[in-house]
Amino acid sequence: MIVRSRSPLRLGLAGGGTDLSPYCDRYGGCVLNATIDMYAHCTIEMDEAFSYASFIAQDLNRQVDVDLTGAIPLEGDLMLHKAVYNRVVTQFNQGQPLPVKVYTHCDAPPGSGLGSSSTLVVTMISAYQKLLNLPLGEYDIAQLAYDIERIDCQLSGGRQDQYATTFGGFNFMEFYDNNRVLVNPLRIRRSILNELESQLMLYFTGVSRSSAKIIDDQVRTTNSNAEKPLQAMHDVKKLAFEMKERLLHSDISGMSDLFRSSWLAKKATSNSISTPLIEQIEDRAMSAGAKSLKISGAGGGGFMMLFVDPLKRLAVESALADLEGSIHPFKFTQEGTQSWKV
Repeated sequence: MIVRSRSPLRLGLAGGGTDLSPYCDRYGGCVLNATIDMYAHCTIEMDEAFSYASFIAQDLNRQVDVDLTGAIPLEGDLMLHKAVYNRVVTQFNQGQPLPVKVYTHCDAPPGSGLGSSSTLVVTMISAYQKLLNLPLGEYDIAQLAYDIERIDCQLSGGRQDQYATTFGGFNFMEFYDNNRVLVNPLRIRRSILNELESQLMLYFTGVSRSSAKIIDDQVRTTNSNAEKPLQAMHDVKKLAFEMKERLLHSDISGMSDLFRSSWLAKKATSNSISTPLIEQIEDRAMSAGAKSLKISGAGGGGFMMLFVDPLKRLAVESALADLEGSIHPFKFTQEGTQSWKV
């Protein structure tokens, strides 16, 4: 049997960081995000003739083969692949090993700021769901992905990515204590999506980064109750509500203005969010006519989103041309994770 799945990556438009514990547990967090036509992909082959399970990350050129006996230690290469397999076997297959080959690849590198790691976990779960006919709804898949990353693998991070890729489209998400999450889908007119796509530029800085240090900084900020960074987190949350209102009222100019405020507030939550390279990109883009910009994801590198008047787009592209980064065309997508049998 062969199944395939794909799950969309996301842009974090506002509120990123407020989905982290302990902030969202104490104060409640909210995030506005949207999925785009870049994906994490998975193919699973299951055959009783296989004497082992194989995990193959084609984009990373890594492969791990394991015996079909007991739980796989979560160490070494492809830990996420192993962790998803362990959960599926123990939670949904009565502990019986699965003779599978799991192939994955992603349209963006790890550390991109587009939620690629969580999206990869969701797309693997989605493929196993189709393979084994598992009774999992959207909230179940997203929560399971969160548990695998944050509990099983002990990886630092928030909650928005798992829900964004599972549900798809534009969503305003609310996060509370005890893992309470509310996903509010937003219906946006096609003309507004067209205008957003014409004004938003997606730029890869050329630097992948680990989000763990930035996330740990923000966790320490919340635990220490340091007034300035904590107030910055409150500002980030407030701006997410305002960004949602601008979007629903088709006020793209207002969204651009809020991007600028959101970026300033986000930088104030951790000294690791901006870097000399990011500042150079910002200076060049703004001097060439960009209206505002911000990092998608935790910061430190990955992808940046720039609001640019379409008439000045070529000038901005030219201003960034000699840097090591690259511009990535994209479209918004309305569908979340999908899986199918071949």
